[in-house]
Amino acid sequence: MAVWTPLESNPDVLTKYIHTLGVAKEWTLTDVCGLEPEMLEWIPKPVKSIILLFPCSEKYEKHRAEENERLAAEAQDHPKSLFYMRQFTSNACGTVALIHSVANNADIKMEDGALKKFLEKAKDLTPEERGKALENDEGVTESHQTLAQEGQTAADSEEKVYHHFIALVNVGGTLYELDGRKSFPVKHGSTTDESFVQDAARVCKEFMARDPEELRFTVMALTAAQN
Repeated sequence: MAVWTPLESNPDVLTKYIHTLGVAKEWTLTDVCGLEPEMLEWIPKPVKSIILLFPCSEKYEKHRAEENERLAAEAQDHPKSLFYMRQFTSNACGTVALIHSVANNADIKMEDGALKKFLEKAKDLTPEERGKALENDEGVTESHQTLAQEGQTAADSEEKVYHHFIALVNVGGTLYELDGRKSFPVKHGSTTDESFVQDAARVCKEFMARDPEELRFTVMALTAAQN
């Protein structure tokens, strides 16, 4: 398994990263300072994705195993437009969450670059094949490694990472949790463009409620840049 240097949950660094990959400058990452309705109103609109960074605690891993067992027993029915990929590269969860965020929003423009090339190559692949393709993609790997060194804390590819990025997106009126460590996309009910942020905040609160003693949660949003 390839090992990348972990990305820091720094919206400035992650914004520079998506622009390096070829995402148009009209889009940016921003911190979500609170999950209460009045705080969510401060997020610039439109919001295309909510990205959650959380600790992989014992409680979370237990929940993930139980959830996977339940999903494996159910028929999986997802729209063809849903872009989902597995994560096989260690410490690549930040990149996978950003790819999930961009690839599931067709109105996010991309210039020629590493991400556009990867998505064109991966569009007809299975989630597992996409994960393998990312592992071998020199353009994305190089961009990730370069930006991972630009965080405010020293990054070390050998360091054990206990935190994990996932993306929450609206695809066809369904709120999806997209996590490359999971075998399947996870549905969290219906949503709309108007209610998406509130609905995604509810899912983030569920993560926090499962781990009430844990404080190390970070929430960001992929939004329109403010001029």
